[in-house]
Amino acid sequence: MKQAVQDSLDACVQEIKAIRTGNYAGPSIAVVDMPPATRELGIEVSRMAKWITSRFAELDKLQTVMARIGQGLSVEQVLNSIYESYTRLIPYDRIGCALLDDAGLMLRSCWARANYPGIKIHSGFSATMANSSLVQIIETNEPRILNDLEQYLFENPRSVATQLIVAEGIRSSLTCPLVVNGKAIGFLFFSSCQKDAYSNQHQNIYIQTAGLVSLVVEKSLLYQKLQDSNQKLQKKSDHDSLTGVMNHGAITTWMGASLYRARQEHRSLAIIMADLDHFKAINDTYGHQAGDAVLHAAAQAIQKILRGNDQLGRYGGEEFLIVLEDADAEDAAIVAERIRQTIALLEVKHNKQCLRLTVSLGAAATQSGDTAKALHARADEALYRAKSNGRNRVEVAT
Repeated sequence: MKQAVQDSLDACVQEIKAIRTGNYAGPSIAVVDMPPATRELGIEVSRMAKWITSRFAELDKLQTVMARIGQGLSVEQVLNSIYESYTRLIPYDRIGCALLDDAGLMLRSCWARANYPGIKIHSGFSATMANSSLVQIIETNEPRILNDLEQYLFENPRSVATQLIVAEGIRSSLTCPLVVNGKAIGFLFFSSCQKDAYSNQHQNIYIQTAGLVSLVVEKSLLYQKLQDSNQKLQKKSDHDSLTGVMNHGAITTWMGASLYRARQEHRSLAIIMADLDHFKAINDTYGHQAGDAVLHAAAQAIQKILRGNDQLGRYGGEEFLIVLEDADAEDAAIVAERIRQTIALLEVKHNKQCLRLTVSLGAAATQSGDTAKALHARADEALYRAKSNGRNRVEVAT
């Protein structure tokens, strides 16, 4: 009997050592063969081993998820990583993210993704936080489970967000706060098409990752703001402040890049040089502010005619350069004539004066072995002919 007890104790010790050293490969204790004096101990050791193994597996999943989420830079990248990674931890058919404004008074949806079509709460959907049940989530800083959204809607019929989410087919939700340095920045909404999909276990899993998820989301928001600022600065440096179109440096760079792409893809490219007729007379007669108004109006009128992949730039003074992607000489002539007619009909009002103007245009399309300089020279020569032949006309380089 004593030997059986000792063997049982030794088996429990070996099981515990295997867990401690990371060599645990599954239950090895034959609890049913243990004497009554040690059987309860053997059962508890086996339960502990099972719990620890499960816990390690969960932590390993969490670590993998956090590593993947942390790799994202933009808000969309981070949220897509959450959507693709959390499925091993929390059940859901849909995840949405909404962010609070700086004052914490308005909540705006910024992203949503689901495994079904027909999402009704899109980016831009907003709601006030006044009298919202979400305020309690911020105050407690803990996730909230609603396992019967149809019943919740019955009790809160004025909740537009709940109306929409139920209309999508969602029946359960786990709403999780995003908090950084004690300040709420928004919410993650895990949603399931099944009732009773969530439990305290899912709350706890999110709580374990909440801090890092919130920090990563905030980091991505800051990154996004930095990107937006850089784009604004880039646009400011590339665009003419008066007309709002590309400046000389940007449009010539664009033409060179477009010509390179056209060669690589064996496509044609055309450009148009446009020069406002008698522009100096407008400046001399009505003043430079009137000339500025004419330049701005002409640039906007030309811009409206162009296709989405075409580009307009102010080449200098009253001269504009238009780059037409995937266009030949005939296409360029048609576009140039439309520009000529549009400008001829344009009326620019300035200081109770109605100013009229015309434009001369020269067009050229790529030829074999063309350089950007050669292409521009042919368009410029065609423009010179248009002006020499009486202005307010289109000439195409042969």
